[in-house]
Amino acid sequence: MATHQELSLSTIDQAVAKASAAALVWGESKAAARAALLRGLAAALEQHQAELVVLADRESGLGAARLSGEVARTAFQLRGFADAVEAGLPYQRVNDAAVVGAPPVGRPQLIRVKRALGPVAMFSASNFPFAFSVLGGDTASALAAGCPVVVKAHPGHPELSLAVYELARRVVARQKLPEGVLTIIEGASRAAAGYLVQHPQIAAVAFTGSFQGGTALWKLVNERPRPIPFYGELGSINPLVALPAALEGNSQKLAALLAGSITQGCGQFCTSPGVIVVLDHPASERFIAELAEAIRPVKTHRMLTPSMKKGFDGASDTVASYATRVFQPEVDGVGPAPRLFSVGAKDFTINADLREEMFGPAALIVKATSIEQVEDVLGAISGTLTTTLWGVNEDSESNRALVHAAEAISGRVLFAGVPTGVAVCAAQQHGGPWPSSTAAQTTSVGYAAIERFLRPVALQDAPAWVLAM
Repeated sequence: MATHQELSLSTIDQAVAKASAAALVWGESKAAARAALLRGLAAALEQHQAELVVLADRESGLGAARLSGEVARTAFQLRGFADAVEAGLPYQRVNDAAVVGAPPVGRPQLIRVKRALGPVAMFSASNFPFAFSVLGGDTASALAAGCPVVVKAHPGHPELSLAVYELARRVVARQKLPEGVLTIIEGASRAAAGYLVQHPQIAAVAFTGSFQGGTALWKLVNERPRPIPFYGELGSINPLVALPAALEGNSQKLAALLAGSITQGCGQFCTSPGVIVVLDHPASERFIAELAEAIRPVKTHRMLTPSMKKGFDGASDTVASYATRVFQPEVDGVGPAPRLFSVGAKDFTINADLREEMFGPAALIVKATSIEQVEDVLGAISGTLTTTLWGVNEDSESNRALVHAAEAISGRVLFAGVPTGVAVCAAQQHGGPWPSSTAAQTTSVGYAAIERFLRPVALQDAPAWVLAM
């Protein structure tokens, strides 16, 4: 009798085989076919939004308003990728005509094209049941690139994942596309997840999740006889630097804005600001008091999974053992009570435990005595999805130094507002240096995400029929 693991591995083999069978057809598909599929998936989501949101709320506890907004975002980005496909993004070519003569001036005709990598294993995230799940940005960008997708459903919302996939399966069937364009794997164990990323017919992996889980899979990918691209978003502490120049204005309004960002979604955003850097200044002390007043009474909803709550408690306890509590947190209610800690810049730069991500409603205030110390704090962070700089509006040597420091560690640098909320557009960059992601030169949000799943090929003196492919 087959064991559960054998059945799971057999299921993976079947899903990947279907994806592999569809790879050539979908990889050579025209823009009209890809755009039709993406728009069809968006329409199916919207048509069934009411029942999907109820199901998602039951599994995640994120609330109908938040989840309805997420459906809208997911449909928007599916249609946006359809537009990008029709604009020719996956089909761009560079044509260098032949030049008569000897090298280096003379050359044959060279046309640089882009080819789809092949089947992509896509690991759904827990914190965005729609936008980073079955039909989220990774799936949309891979399909737009011409790659079939094997979805690894997240155990935090299994019923929703199946419901969304069933809608998608019907769209694929109605459009008479190969079944393997989109397949799903449910409830796979860690061993099965490793088996998936090492499957010889998988050509790339897209992952959004924890640093520990992502790093383990990344290592397995690199142990393959033939390593493949692994696009992992692994976690981020997203520092926000609040200079006196910004705080001497309406610091109370800024404190309320920041408190909302730290606690939004119970702090379970990859872009949640986890480190707040201030300078030794009366405006900073006032701001800290206002931030504490704004964040302390916030009531949060339950976290996505018990393991996530356990991880948050462990990380915040670790920070608490080195830092000072700005206030005594309320007793946990339905969700964990917000926490706010404070530490000096020197301690932060020498203690790696203080740079551990607290994935939940908490933040660490780092007090610096100089701009140079702020630079040291940013340098110690190493890699992060975002850095926010409040108060660098004037051109000065110190502000330029801060911008350079922020750009060195971040995929996105903000000069106003807060980092929660990631616009889906052509200019977006969602991915930073290690350990925030495994490929800092790529983005998992925005239309440039298509590029991850394309490989350039130069065609030299190619006949016309090859160029027509």
